[in-house]
Amino acid sequence: MDFLSILGVCIAFAAIITGNFLEGGDLDSLVNAPAALVVFGGTLGAIILQTPFSVLLRGFSLLSWMIFPPRVSNDNQLKKILSLSRTARKDGLLGLENQAEREKDRLLRKGLHLLTDGYEPERLRHRMEEYIVGLEQRDSRAAGIFDHMGGYAPTIGIIGAVMGLIHVMGNLDEPDMVGAGIATAFVATIYGVGLANLVLYPIAGKLRELIRDYISAQFLLVEGLVAIAEGEHPKVIESRLKSLAGIMK
Repeated sequence: MDFLSILGVCIAFAAIITGNFLEGGDLDSLVNAPAALVVFGGTLGAIILQTPFSVLLRGFSLLSWMIFPPRVSNDNQLKKILSLSRTARKDGLLGLENQAEREKDRLLRKGLHLLTDGYEPERLRHRMEEYIVGLEQRDSRAAGIFDHMGGYAPTIGIIGAVMGLIHVMGNLDEPDMVGAGIATAFVATIYGVGLANLVLYPIAGKLRELIRDYISAQFLLVEGLVAIAEGEHPKVIESRLKSLAGIMK
């Protein structure tokens, strides 16, 4: 579990709420259901209109990575490859068939099948890298929806504020309502700007970093499978992958 994501959100909102109290405000002044409906509903509607369904679905599924990031790292991939290289060294490439059937990671399972099918190293590399690039493009597009939402939210917040001011202007004959009405109108702006800069943009940025680390680890896996296909000794593979992992950091 990634506690930093939870901590970051808590600190951001705690700072806003505490600052509001220090200025003499109260929590009720920041709570406004119509403003929330305009900003959150409008932002969601805009991104649904803009985004193909498959990309939208993938984007929201990636939100789980904020708390439970993929358990793929260069160290884990190195351990997997070294174990596979020792098996191949001892039993030959056909000895990897059983491991291919038991493997849960889709990319590694695909690579092991290609390896045991006798693919040449460069052909194996091409097929695997082609697959990884497709994954990266898909997930980068999905993460980008939060950037787009971050662009829409402040503008929709301004729309909410203007709507509130229109309501205020319609009640100028009741002076007691004007001040409170104006304050309420600007809550929509706070919601829009806060949603974009405290939530949506940070989510997009973190997802891009997680995707980069995930793809980096997958390329390391490909390099290891290619080395096994070339018949290199496990110690040589270990040295080769450690050097590559250092470059990728």
